[in-house]
Amino acid sequence: MYLHSMLIALLLAPRILADPYAQYILTPASRTVYPASVYNVNGTVENAVGLVGARGSASFRGPSAVTYDFGKNIAGIVSFDFNASASASDQFIGISFTESSLWINAEGCDAMADAGIDAPLWFPATGQGRAQASKEHQRGGFRYLNVYHNASGETSVSNLSIHFTALPQKTEADLQEYTGYFHTNDEQLNRVWYAGAYTNELCTIDPTAGNSLIYLGTITSNDTETTPLPWYLNYTIATGKSVLVDGAKRDRLVWPGDMSIATPSIFVSTNELSTIRDSLDSLLRLQNSSTGALPYAGVPFSEVLPIFSFTYHLYSLIGIYDYYLYSGNLSYVSSNWEKFKFGLNYSTSFIDASGMANVTTSADWLRFGMGGHNIEANAILFYTLNLGTTLAGVLNDTTVGAWSKYATEIKTAANARLWDPSANLYRDNDTRPLTQLHPQDGNAWAVLSNLTTSPAQNVNITTALASRWGKYGAPAPEAGTTVSPFISSFEIQAHYIAGQPSNAIRLMKFMWGNFMLDDPRMTNSTFIEGYSTNGDLHYAPYLNDPRISHAHGWATGPTSALTFYAAGLQVTSEAGKTWKIAPQLGGLKFAEAGFQTSLGNFSSNVTAMDDGGVSVMFETPVGTSGSVVFQHEATQGGQAIVTTAGGQPRLVKRTLIQRGGPGFAAVHDLPGGKYEAKLLLA
Repeated sequence: MYLHSMLIALLLAPRILADPYAQYILTPASRTVYPASVYNVNGTVENAVGLVGARGSASFRGPSAVTYDFGKNIAGIVSFDFNASASASDQFIGISFTESSLWINAEGCDAMADAGIDAPLWFPATGQGRAQASKEHQRGGFRYLNVYHNASGETSVSNLSIHFTALPQKTEADLQEYTGYFHTNDEQLNRVWYAGAYTNELCTIDPTAGNSLIYLGTITSNDTETTPLPWYLNYTIATGKSVLVDGAKRDRLVWPGDMSIATPSIFVSTNELSTIRDSLDSLLRLQNSSTGALPYAGVPFSEVLPIFSFTYHLYSLIGIYDYYLYSGNLSYVSSNWEKFKFGLNYSTSFIDASGMANVTTSADWLRFGMGGHNIEANAILFYTLNLGTTLAGVLNDTTVGAWSKYATEIKTAANARLWDPSANLYRDNDTRPLTQLHPQDGNAWAVLSNLTTSPAQNVNITTALASRWGKYGAPAPEAGTTVSPFISSFEIQAHYIAGQPSNAIRLMKFMWGNFMLDDPRMTNSTFIEGYSTNGDLHYAPYLNDPRISHAHGWATGPTSALTFYAAGLQVTSEAGKTWKIAPQLGGLKFAEAGFQTSLGNFSSNVTAMDDGGVSVMFETPVGTSGSVVFQHEATQGGQAIVTTAGGQPRLVKRTLIQRGGPGFAAVHDLPGGKYEAKLLLA
């Protein structure tokens, strides 16, 4: 408790925002990274531990191998020194990589394609010298590294290390620099928050080291044997210093759907928004000049497989809004406004007499099938239309009035045609006979987008979603027997929006904490792309299990959710010009968070009170304004009080809570500054 009080004092002291919980940061302090431990030894290897932390050398005699564990997922270019016995010839040292201990392999790496495995790197070891992989053969994500010796002689290996290649926009000195932080009494959730931040860092790469996709879905074979696939990272996928890709290992491409989860989590942790801007630009450059359609993914995917996705097209437009919200860069919106309108008007062209969009293509986040009057697609369209209307107001554009009309019609039609009161969930579509599929994606998005008609309906939906949880997470029946951290990231938000924070906390703890972080098959540092409802590391849309990415930005939803909802620290307009403090502890004893925008520092420290009330100390920049909103169960009434902090306390505002809760108590129109707000229950 003393530490907590001390942190409150630090929160209110003038300071440059920095992470006070640096011990949780997983980013390497140096770009030179050494193995942390020996995982396994095969054959005759003397002093295998000598390569741990560059403490010495290891001698490989005859066919032999060592698997080294870096203790966390990393990325980069391998190098080592060697000294081969003079009597030996044709000796090679092989190197292979894997993210999960499941795929440690004597013949190669885990996979970047949907068939086979990836070939190891082989380096000739004659005499004495140094070997280093090419930039094209950097590995984007791995926890385990195998060192092989293939011949009868003996070779000594030393100085085995990785040059860390993620976060190319940062100098070595600022690799661990965070502009945001989060902390709570639940140690597991603290680790989850920082693992999400680190996952996005691994997915931030050099734009010239993207995947060329030349081996996508193929395998090298003949009548008698199968050869592991080669791999090569040499495709320029964007301009600028860094680009956000969906997965660190693969696909290493810009995918707008993934960005919808990764961007908010990047904002609250490192605020590397230039990476987001350059990633968006790589998509906007590909807009179809005839239709306004935006690509399913960036280059080279858009060239190799030119597929249109109704939802991913909208995610690019959402990305423009999110970048503006977090950066406050109005000139970026202005310069891309015609592209935004062109794209959104293309989406509205799919709206038919039903009042909803009729989706005619199947591409989505790898769910099985997408078409017709689909609830997910229409909820995302409804959401994007409302974002577009907001941006039009900021830009004083009065030519897009139809967007509000379309949004109203979608909401009316979706609730009339797709709502299933017997299940308390929306159906996937309205095809006849009526489908019994009640998807996770569309129902989470219906709550998130405010497509629903009442708070009670939100509660019904999220209660129904929670009732389907299995041992390993929230199922996505629209993708078979799949658990999708992507869609479950939206479900977390839905639980908070519905006023059920304890559900959100439970889901993050058992799905992200117990399984995705702490299961021994995971990296224990980054979050996986997807898996099976029975806990197998099998992702139903893929044929090849080693292909699964264990560092995927679309799995990082808890990082932003814990900041925005548990600590209640939200920006509601450009760069936080307006803000909302709306904590929902959900059973946590306290939660604190901070982040930085171009307007200054934002911080919040929330504590649960013994009588069921809540106290929050917060600071927002001068020149901004906002509200404090408390959710409550005040059946006997009470009050919300806001006083100044950091000096002599004085009452700023008070609002009374009527008897007969639950409900919300709000204090509005607060100028930026330092405050303490309390929810006091009678």
